[in-house]
Amino acid sequence: MVSRVWYTTVYVRDFARAMDFYEKTLGLKLRRKDDKFGHGSFATEGALFSVQRVEGEQASMAGRQTGIGFGVEDLDAEHQRLSEKGVKFTMKPERQSWGGYLSMFSDPEGNVFYLDELRKT
Repeated sequence: MVSRVWYTTVYVRDFARAMDFYEKTLGLKLRRKDDKFGHGSFATEGALFSVQRVEGEQASMAGRQTGIGFGVEDLDAEHQRLSEKGVKFTMKPERQSWGGYLSMFSDPEGNVFYLDELRKT
């Protein structure tokens, strides 16, 4: 039986720039980095977050809406912190009709992510 999302991968063209963004700008904890194969992973609560370099015909896999959401305790504070670091938000924090509070941002490759305030259930 499938019981857990184990990892997710985002595709990028500029591996070094992407790794720098996720580690230094977002603050994710680096788990592994392999420059030769253009693959890196970060340890997050729940599932691993991976970055994979793509080239040639596969380059079109980069720069998309990922459907991936990063959870934060205080969305307003994190939105401000990341904005000050130059992160481009495609949607400012908004309360959703279903009760969530989230915003959206893009990485330097144009991949779009959710930034979602964690809710207590």
